[in-house]
This record gives sequence, structure tokens and C-alpha cells, in this order.
Amino acid sequence: MTGYVLFGHGSSVESANEAVRRVARDAAARGGWPVFETAFLGMGKPDLAGAVDSLLPGGVDRVIVIPYFLTFGSHVERDLPALVDDIRRAHPGLQIDVTAPLDGHPSMVEVVLDRAKEAQ
Repeated sequence: MTGYVLFGHGSSVESANEAVRRVARDAAARGGWPVFETAFLGMGKPDLAGAVDSLLPGGVDRVIVIPYFLTFGSHVERDLPALVDDIRRAHPGLQIDVTAPLDGHPSMVEVVLDRAKEAQ
């Protein structure tokens, strides 16, 4: 079974973390993901390892991590791969795939245009 993790930066402002959780819940509902979690790099809970650990009792043998980052910066390039490597060592046999961040997705242009229209 595949589990999904929406992985965000995390904030000391809990409402910001809750906004990411809301996106994860909405994506799970629309995507038909029966098993999903939200994880944060810092300040939010759970961290990525904790999120993956919470998925495993449900029979998950594959995890798809979706970085909720706008660009391919140091967190996506350096920090996330290190975290994934640690999880792979802790859970041999668990398949973990990481998608591209939001940057470059064609819908991002539509989002920017929608925001601009809202201001008019």
C-alpha cells in the first residue's frame, strides 16, 4: 500500500502549519489517498521520520513524499535527501519516492494569475 506525505517547511506560527495540513487533507480527499500524513522540516510536528513511522502500522510499503516548497532550494536539494536516507536506513525494504517541489508545475502560473486577479 502507498502512503503519501506532504512535506513542508514548518513554522512557529501554528496556523501556517495547519494550512499545510489542510492542503494535505484536501489532496488526500481529491486524490483518493486512504493513507497520508503531513510532515515538517522544522518547528511543525511531526517531522518526516515521525510521519513515515505513523504510516507503517497501516501496511504501507511505499511512501511518496511531496515537497511543499516553491523552489528547488537547499531544503529540497540537501536536507530532504538526507532525511530520506536516514529513513531508508531505519526501514530497509520501504520504498520512498520524492516528487519535484511545486516549482515548475504548470498550475503555478494559474495560481499567480488568480492571485493577481483577486487584487484587481
